[in-house]
Amino acid sequence: MPTPESPLFLARKPKVPPTFDGVNYDNNDELKAAQDAVLREQWVKSMMARLVREEMGKCYVREGVNHLEKCGRLRDRYLELLKDSKVRGYLFEQQNYIPKES
Repeated sequence: MPTPESPLFLARKPKVPPTFDGVNYDNNDELKAAQDAVLREQWVKSMMARLVREEMGKCYVREGVNHLEKCGRLRDRYLELLKDSKVRGYLFEQQNYIPKES
């Protein structure tokens, strides 16, 4: 059963997607919300990689000499997550934003 989210958590949860699509740069609240959403998304990816790394370490210890066979799924998943796990910030995405043509 999922735990209910507290009103404080819901109030701080970003309500915008983690991109700068359609952001009005003159509206400071809208810009800060987009920046916060981008940073949160990067932290979530970083923490996901960290959790998989911890599970992989436990698997290596548990399986011993058979870790190459038994922990392959975790190793592959970790290497996939490692590509995006660095928290880079929002300035590059914000300054080099190219609007999508629709």
